[in-house]
Amino acid sequence: MPSSRTIPLLSHLPTFDQKTGDLTVVIETPKGSPNKYDYDSRYGAFRFAAVLPEGMSFPFDFGFVPSTLGDDGDPLDVLVLMDASTPVGCILSARLLGVIKARQRERDGEWIQNDRLLAVATRSRRHTHLATLHDLRPELLAEIEAFFAHYNELAGKEFQPVDRCGPDDARELVKTGIDRFSQAENANRVDC
Repeated sequence: MPSSRTIPLLSHLPTFDQKTGDLTVVIETPKGSPNKYDYDSRYGAFRFAAVLPEGMSFPFDFGFVPSTLGDDGDPLDVLVLMDASTPVGCILSARLLGVIKARQRERDGEWIQNDRLLAVATRSRRHTHLATLHDLRPELLAEIEAFFAHYNELAGKEFQPVDRCGPDDARELVKTGIDRFSQAENANRVDC
């Protein structure tokens, strides 16, 4: 007999692990991929979104934080440092290192906040020593910012980093994203 239990959408998973307090991340695009994938919550599936220009690939696993919303109306973005890339749709626990705060100009000319959280996979062996952005080699943050600037430029958008902040600021950003998600969910509920 089939179960009547429904499976939650990946976009609606708990943001933090209740036992460990670690951040939950859903990987959309693996490190090294020249293809960009997006999670489509309408179908509970991953959708092919774009091919990066020749020679470009994602520098780290790229995904989203479930049960959050950013200013752009999408779940918060996160880059995850780990020992090897993971497949599309992998759910993992991560520790926040910080955030690259950025604004992004859309094709219509409107500016929105579109920050990039940086985290390390909790089970990473290579990156266990990382606790904040200061633990990364200095050039790495500039390389990540340059990747997103170039990626957005080729998509007809503009990406401008405005600040680099540590794990406490990143956690506050996630809490704001949780509140925004809850408000949107409450607004979408229909009272019977």
